[in-house]
Amino acid sequence: MKKRIVVIEDDQAILDLVIYNLQKNGFQTEGFTSGYDGLNFLLKNPADLLILDLMLPDIDGFELCKELKNQEKTKNLPIIILTAKTEEADRVLGLELGADDYIIKPFSPRELVARVKAVLRRSGVTEPEELEVYKFEDLVVDTNKHKVYFKQQEIELTATEFSILLNLIRHPGRVYTRDNLLDILGKTILDRNIDVHITNLRKKLGPAGRFIKTIRGVGYKLDAE
Repeated sequence: MKKRIVVIEDDQAILDLVIYNLQKNGFQTEGFTSGYDGLNFLLKNPADLLILDLMLPDIDGFELCKELKNQEKTKNLPIIILTAKTEEADRVLGLELGADDYIIKPFSPRELVARVKAVLRRSGVTEPEELEVYKFEDLVVDTNKHKVYFKQQEIELTATEFSILLNLIRHPGRVYTRDNLLDILGKTILDRNIDVHITNLRKKLGPAGRFIKTIRGVGYKLDAE
């Protein structure tokens, strides 16, 4: 079954370009120039990923992202922000609100498609031979259900956060450099954004966030010490 991607972009020329390239690569696409129209569609119809512009005529893209993450039906929807906003503060805010990637215009259509595929891989069902449940102290990562628990309480993570935690918990004590994590994530995010994802992950894990240790100048590892 084709993956369904929703694109919310107020510039019709850019919207057409994105849709054309996604369809050429086998994706089912729905496009909207209105943020509210896209939001209403997503709340009523299943989708596998959203590509979201931030500067929309009727609703701020950050607010739309926040609303989607607050809705039960769309809280786990992977989001790629596609925007002309280049400030680091905007990138950090987008990632903190739950976006899985942040692409700045002008962009390469080939790179956009590659990033879409990478985010879908991270959020998709794991291959049968890899289906397992990983445990570390009271932290549990269940790849069968694509869920994370701490002391039996479910923790909601983005696809990127889940992928980072899954790799850390697979090899406790192993130090992952930023380059290691970029390779795992398909090199689809900026090196400095790794730190933002780790910060968000620690916050969401609450007390379990202490297990993610920073190795200064090197990277990160999962350790109870």
